[in-house]
Amino acid sequence: MSTITLDQPVSRAEVWGGRMSGLVIAFLLFDGAIKLVPLDVVTQTMDQMGYGGSDGMARALGLITLFCTLLYALPATSLLGAILLTGYLGGAIASHVRIGSPLFSHVLFGLYLGLMVWGGLWLRDRRLRALLPLR
Repeated sequence: MSTITLDQPVSRAEVWGGRMSGLVIAFLLFDGAIKLVPLDVVTQTMDQMGYGGSDGMARALGLITLFCTLLYALPATSLLGAILLTGYLGGAIASHVRIGSPLFSHVLFGLYLGLMVWGGLWLRDRRLRALLPLR
């Protein structure tokens, strides 16, 4: 059984993983923040998607987004955050499929973001790379 040493120098993959994760975190913090306000574009979009233009619902989604993103940003809870964000983004994909949104720009955006979440985590976390090695 191989052991994982965490005291090695930071590799290029880990640096790029941190950068990719940073972009995802910045985007999701912005997304959560505009739902907390909530901006008119948020409530109008929620209404178009069939969820009603409720400020309370927008704020609840904003809090969920921020909570999951903060879990993802913290190294100790990043795996849990990635799992929760995957579920959140899966719901967004399902919502866009339900209303017939354009495939590549709307429906698959959650997939693109989810791949960046997991790709960034895989690159920055040696334990995850040891658990799921590329072969």
